[in-house]
Amino acid sequence: AGSLMTTKLSQPQSTLAKSLTSTSTNAPYFKAIESTEIPPYLTNCPSNGLCSRLPPDCMTCNTNYSCIYGKTATFDCKVKPHVHCVDENNHEQENFTINMTCQFCWQLATSDYVCTNSTNCMTVSCPRQRYNATCTVRDHIHCLGNRVFPKMLYCNWTGGYKWSTALALSITLGGFGADRFYLGQWREGLGKLFSFGGLGIWTLIDVLLIGVGYVGPADGSLYI
Repeated sequence: AGSLMTTKLSQPQSTLAKSLTSTSTNAPYFKAIESTEIPPYLTNCPSNGLCSRLPPDCMTCNTNYSCIYGKTATFDCKVKPHVHCVDENNHEQENFTINMTCQFCWQLATSDYVCTNSTNCMTVSCPRQRYNATCTVRDHIHCLGNRVFPKMLYCNWTGGYKWSTALALSITLGGFGADRFYLGQWREGLGKLFSFGGLGIWTLIDVLLIGVGYVGPADGSLYI
């Protein structure tokens, strides 16, 4: 009976021993990977600089729910792992405070964030077209909420066409359709070329239309 129990118990013990052996063998391997892995935010975090001047991606701050919108408020922050910074006395610290305006990121001024541009909408359409843009707050700006947010913006891209060049071509060579060719409007350019600028009438009309900005590039972009 004793030998039977030993036989039965030896199999679970050997299985347990194998599992422990495999675990202990693999553990250092995973630890080595974790220890050598560098967080992506570290590339934007200066070392041994002032904690209060770190970019927002290098810290984690508690939301101050008692702050008043538009007013300056104090927020308690902590540096992220592997980030090293100091205070005004050059002492390393992890917990610190920063002062920033109480407002969400999407409420910032347009100069405080950068948005994607669209070349698929017409800037000269009436009413003006809008497009869905993805905006990202600049590194040195602190705000509440998500630093990447969607926003509806007016089409404002440019294809590199100059208003002054188009107007000069319309005045000097408008009778040959040079202004329309320059703006990418080939059919209108050929029409002016073979009609001698509509006997001068079309040329005068184009000078006025280009002068006030009514006629623009064929791709729908803005003048520069």
